[in-house]
Amino acid sequence: MENQKVLHRTNKLNSQSQIPAIFLDKDGTLIENVPNNVDPQLIEMKIGAIEGLQILSKAGYKLIVITNQSGVARDYFPESALIGVEARLNEILEKADLSLDGFYYCPHHPNGVISEYAIACECRKPKPGLILRAASEQNIDLANSWFIGDNLTDVEAGHSAGCKTILIVKGNQSQPQMSRLGIADYILVNLSIAAQVICKHSVSNF
Repeated sequence: MENQKVLHRTNKLNSQSQIPAIFLDKDGTLIENVPNNVDPQLIEMKIGAIEGLQILSKAGYKLIVITNQSGVARDYFPESALIGVEARLNEILEKADLSLDGFYYCPHHPNGVISEYAIACECRKPKPGLILRAASEQNIDLANSWFIGDNLTDVEAGHSAGCKTILIVKGNQSQPQMSRLGIADYILVNLSIAAQVICKHSVSNF
């Protein structure tokens, strides 16, 4: 993506054959949502997140974060601060014998105050740019991949890239009402339950 600063880090070697992935929204899905937080010490995993990732990792899925970080464009924090966020995530996951296969973020926003980032890009969800980039770089089987997020922009991005989707909602939200929208493939309350549903849905382990 020319003129788009999109950080991506991959921690495992690509395989020759395509492998399915779990694309994960970060704030509100993987970790507790603290708006515009880049302090590594304030990062806390969501209930069920570690258990869910362990299930999915054992099933053979790559684990890739896809996140909008418009705080960069809005001058809330520097782009470099996201390095510490990724490092803290991997530090937490390492204790559970887990690791991320990728950490992709979009620092842009069309209404940003820093001109370098104040653009209408292809990587900001609900556009699927980051998913497609990750798929290209890591040889991912999108048709058998899933996007899990807590926002309809996550669902739209996932579907646009050809993935199945899960919308994570709070327990007090009206799931039947959201289900009638016909947006996500599943409406669930946390990553642990999502992982169980995904594994039951899969015809085999990879």
